[in-house]
Amino acid sequence: MLVISRKAGESLLIGENIEVFLLETAGDKVKLGIAAPRDVKVIRKELREIEQLNRESACAAGTDLAALQKAFDKKSQNR
Repeated sequence: MLVISRKAGESLLIGENIEVFLLETAGDKVKLGIAAPRDVKVIRKELREIEQLNRESACAAGTDLAALQKAFDKKSQNR
């Protein structure tokens, strides 16, 4: 991991076309600005983790729904 110190108003480059600006600091928080091409997705890490958990939950629920559908189909055939 590369560790870089920056002051408010300074920036750093990632590759040729992404620039991260340190806009301000306040206590234990920093405000960043990111200039990147539109095709580069920029997302907070915690949102990515929640997105992944939602996908996993949806897959698990899909499996349960398939089993439930099968049970209903069997019950309908027995009538």
